[in-house]
Amino acid sequence: MFRQGDVLIVPVAAEAVPGRLAQAPGEARDGRGRLVLALGEVTGHAHAVVGPGRLLREHDDPAAPMFLHLPDGGRVVHEEHAVIALPQGWFRVVRQREYVPGSVRIVAD
Repeated sequence: MFRQGDVLIVPVAAEAVPGRLAQAPGEARDGRGRLVLALGEVTGHAHAVVGPGRLLREHDDPAAPMFLHLPDGGRVVHEEHAVIALPQGWFRVVRQREYVPGSVRIVAD
C-alpha cells in the first residue's frame, strides 16, 4: 500500500479489477507527459505517474475509486512529496475524503 498526501494507492490482483472499466473522466497527461491522479485545486500541484500506464474508472462519479494499470511500473511524483516507485501491475487509487455538514467531499489540495 502506498500513500502520497491525500492519494492512497493499493495494489490489487488483476482478477479483482472490475470488468467494465473505461478511461477515467478527465484523465489527462500534463505538459510533461505525466498521468495526473489528482490535481491540487488550490496549489496547482499534481500527484502524477511518470511512465506508461492507464487510469480507469467504473463509474462517472468522481468519488468512485480509480484503477491504475502500470505495465512497466512507474513513479508517483508531486512537488511537495517524496517520489514513490510503483511496481508493474494494477492499483486501486482512492482520494481522501472529508466530512462537511450535510455531505462528504474529496479533500481539496
